[in-house]
Amino acid sequence: MSVDSPILVLGAGSWGTALALVLARNKHSIWLWSHEQAHVTQMRTERQNSQFLPDYPFPDQIEIIDDVSKVGETQRILVVVPSHAFHTTLSRIKPYFQPDTHLCWATKGFEYDTGLLLHEVAYNVLGQQAFSVLSGPSFATEVAKQLPTAVTIASDKTEHAQFWVNAFHDPYFRPYLSRDLIGVQIGGAVKNVMAIAAGIADGLGFGANTRAALITRGLAEMLRLGMAMGGQAETFMGLAGMGDLVLTCTDNQSRNRRFGVALAQGQKTHEQILAEIGQVVEGIHAAREVSQLARKYQVEMPIVDHVQQVLTQQMTPKQAVQSLLSREVKTE
Repeated sequence: MSVDSPILVLGAGSWGTALALVLARNKHSIWLWSHEQAHVTQMRTERQNSQFLPDYPFPDQIEIIDDVSKVGETQRILVVVPSHAFHTTLSRIKPYFQPDTHLCWATKGFEYDTGLLLHEVAYNVLGQQAFSVLSGPSFATEVAKQLPTAVTIASDKTEHAQFWVNAFHDPYFRPYLSRDLIGVQIGGAVKNVMAIAAGIADGLGFGANTRAALITRGLAEMLRLGMAMGGQAETFMGLAGMGDLVLTCTDNQSRNRRFGVALAQGQKTHEQILAEIGQVVEGIHAAREVSQLARKYQVEMPIVDHVQQVLTQQMTPKQAVQSLLSREVKTE
């Protein structure tokens, strides 16, 4: 098989499309796959993703496909589907998957119901081999606009991650190399829960002081869980930890933050808010999984616990804030 075979991008949401654009601008041939036939037809006809990332025309290097068997014709695959679809997607490609394939994912979150990190899901489905993960502070629209962005690409095999670092690196998109596969994934999942918390605080009319406190204490919770699960402390001080946390908690491009704002305002149901956002809000499922992992690893994560109680309607947003503030005073 030719080393010049196209890179297959599985998932044509806003993030998958933005990453496909980066790779295509770097002169890689791209197969961009969607599981929805109507979406495939629209992208082929319009030569852009008007549903999720409008106004960014596809260069000639991008070919839209709906045939998952193309997996067997490439050794370079980037998975960019929501975390709840990650297991299903890997199961679909397994019959065609080549053992020496460079597989990377830019999906953030845990497997729903099991709380497994996504590399554990990949091992279970595809077997023990090298994988990479891309994470960090990166909104799809800004990446598509070629606004300067820095991310982390992690693998337990440096040469595997280095392939993806080289593929993505350009004057506007800078990947940093990491060996902390666990820590990078935990940071990318937990920050979505904290963004819902920050959105709730903003929706209740609290100010910058509250937001700063939430981000700081949220980072402490992320670090506790990450260390307990085998991550490295320095990872959570970097792009995949603090960087992504600050971005997602402070900017309205964050779907998780917008969900939290609307939730606190209390005028719409969860379903109505999600319908307006129009894309997956990963922090909803992540709150449940992170809360369970905190109990499993005996890690104190009060912000996560309170977000989960708000999401399950055991508390109102105001009650959750009052409960957090009334906790026992302790050293930082």
